[in-house]
Amino acid sequence: MHRLLAGALLILLSPVSWVPARGQDLAAAQRPRSDFFSGVVTAFSSDQITVVRTVPHKTSETRTFAIHKETRVEGKLALKVRVTVRYVPGEDGDRALHIIVRVSQKK
Repeated sequence: MHRLLAGALLILLSPVSWVPARGQDLAAAQRPRSDFFSGVVTAFSSDQITVVRTVPHKTSETRTFAIHKETRVEGKLALKVRVTVRYVPGEDGDRALHIIVRVSQKK
């Protein structure tokens, strides 16, 4: 029992660095922060998509995202389909990075 306590105390008091390596924190700081938004498509074109998210007992939220040539789209976009959009906020508006069309499962 004493050996177990001594070992645990030794581990807790050992000088361990919990700081990430220099290259890791610089890469994370330079990478743009991306966010996610899920909802139902209410309008879309070749250069933008509008998605509405409705939460029960709250007001709905509508967001429009710009679609660029770098935007990846998984699935077929259509009106009234559920999507998840990974985007980066910008001064010109939100830019979609990845759009995933969620297929509904038949019961």
